[in-house]
Amino acid sequence: MVTVKMLKPYYVKTEEKYIRIILAYQYFSIIMNKNIYQFIPVKSTEVRINRKTKKIENTEDVFAFQKEKEVLTISMSQLVSVPGFLEMLHRIAESYYLPEDTEVVSEQQRALDQLISELEHENVKRLIDNAIDNQDKETFLELTNTLKPK
Repeated sequence: MVTVKMLKPYYVKTEEKYIRIILAYQYFSIIMNKNIYQFIPVKSTEVRINRKTKKIENTEDVFAFQKEKEVLTISMSQLVSVPGFLEMLHRIAESYYLPEDTEVVSEQQRALDQLISELEHENVKRLIDNAIDNQDKETFLELTNTLKPK
C-alpha cells in the first residue's frame, strides 16, 4: 500500500484556467512497503488543476520516485486513489480556486428577495382583511401604515 509522507509544492503557478502545482525533489515523498521514496523530476513535474471545476487535468501523467537505486513510477490516476493525496492537493490549491460565479448567485438572491417581498406584501393584505372582518380598527390602521404601495 502506498501512502503520502509529504507533499509540498516547490512553487504554485496560476494561469487563467489552471493552477499548476510544481513538484521538486525534497518536497514530495511516499511510503511503500515501509520504505520512503523521494520524488524525482524525470517524468512529470506538476499537478495541473482546473481553477473552476477543481479537478485534476493531467491524470495520464506519470511520476517517478526513488529510494537508492530503485525507481518506482506511479501514474496520477493511481496517486489520486492514495489516501490523503487529494486532500493535500486541495489544501495547497484552495486559495487559488476561482470564486463561484457571483453574478449568478446575486441574480438568484435578487429573485429570492423579490419573492419574499411579494409574500410579505400579500400577507399584510390578508391581515388587513382579517382586521376588517374582526372590526379591529387599531390593527387595521397599524397594518395600512406598514403597507408599502406597489
